[in-house]
Amino acid sequence: MRIVRPMSACSIAVLVCSQLAPALAQTTGREYDEAALKYADHLLQQGQEAFRYDTFGSEALWGGQLKLHQAIVGEHLGGIGQGISPKQALDLGLKLDMDAVPKNLAAAFKAGRANLDDPANTLLLLKANAVIGLTGFFDRRGQQLTSIGVQCALCHSTVDNAFMPGIGHRLDGWPNRDLNVGAIAASAPDLGAFASMLQVDEATVKKTFNSWGPGKFDAQLNLDGKAFRPDNKPAATLIPPAFGLAGVNQHTWTGSWGAVSYWHAYEANLAMHGHGKFNDPRLENADKYPAAARTGQSAKSDQNDRITAKLAALQFYQLSLPAPTAPPGSFDRAAASEGEAIFNGKATCGNCHVAPLFTEPGWNLHKADEIGIDDFQAKRSPDDAYRTTPLRALWDDKQIHKGGFYHDGRFKTLEEVVDHYDRHFTLTLTDREKRNLVEYLKSGPTAEGTQLTTGSAGAGPTRSQRRP
Repeated sequence: MRIVRPMSACSIAVLVCSQLAPALAQTTGREYDEAALKYADHLLQQGQEAFRYDTFGSEALWGGQLKLHQAIVGEHLGGIGQGISPKQALDLGLKLDMDAVPKNLAAAFKAGRANLDDPANTLLLLKANAVIGLTGFFDRRGQQLTSIGVQCALCHSTVDNAFMPGIGHRLDGWPNRDLNVGAIAASAPDLGAFASMLQVDEATVKKTFNSWGPGKFDAQLNLDGKAFRPDNKPAATLIPPAFGLAGVNQHTWTGSWGAVSYWHAYEANLAMHGHGKFNDPRLENADKYPAAARTGQSAKSDQNDRITAKLAALQFYQLSLPAPTAPPGSFDRAAASEGEAIFNGKATCGNCHVAPLFTEPGWNLHKADEIGIDDFQAKRSPDDAYRTTPLRALWDDKQIHKGGFYHDGRFKTLEEVVDHYDRHFTLTLTDREKRNLVEYLKSGPTAEGTQLTTGSAGAGPTRSQRRP
């Protein structure tokens, strides 16, 4: 089997270790400092590689069991059904990396000559590793798609649309709020693996997946089997931003699952269904997590572990991703300056959203009644609590926060969020104060993590200034 993809993260890991071994043995100051810088640089490269391109062996499920690749190619090319054309892929929210799209195909796209309704062009894009989040596995001749695997970037990257809508430069850490991952999964010819896990029929699995809609995913369905809320709305939550998380204690909507290294291990093993080892005895609680307890997800141990060695690099890379700053014209600076005083004063937002993290340093979990919402999603987590979400890039409701705010998008605008807290905490904010507060929320945090009126916090010497 020939795999069409860039150099693997495992290969880079071996290269990194071989290059760093002599340096890390040094114990004097200058050599050790240099070794630390080299280690950070290589870890960043390895983490980016794994985040963007590593399937962790997930093709064994998505291709081997679910046969998703057969739905992609379609009956005409040896698969099942009509196939998935580039147009359909874009309609499903999949994104294309313009830097990987073959030049001749890109020119045809631009000129309107490419047949966007032909699944054969989808295969060309997969061969070029241009479909963000998916890796195609081909036969030795590179003609027949034999399997498909998923990557972290499927949900946690999008593009800047620089080429055309859905095609552009990668934006790692940006949630793909256009991605209909449920519909993609539901198109797989064989959903037996999920039906067996959840002890339902395949029609129920398909109905559940199709209920999610764009930009949402249910990362606990495999644990508790709760497909719908008590009000019959889907239990799936919005794909969260995965940038600007350095210094943040909990990295998911609800707690206390753990920080980013835990969630990488969880997602790669139990959501992407890669090959690795995972341990969490809390999942043995059959009352709370019946599906997990029944299927032994609390202690997963695959012989060919393709995940654990990459967790450090994945964590390092993700924590290096900065929150994008508000572009000029995206907020009213004068109003935001007044709003900052309200944020830290009358509205008391700053008590929990502590600058510059904009979440609590340390423990940052709250019960549902503290924030005035229902506890359904909180009770699916170990601590029955919600995380204080760090305020990141709130100015962007076209991509980053498309679909609304909070874990389930219940508040469509920032104005609705402010109105909710005004009622819940009896803040008695005036209309002007609310408007100014919204403008402040849209303004930050800045790249330096500083507030509008405090100026630069003094970042200290740069790396080039520190290095001897």
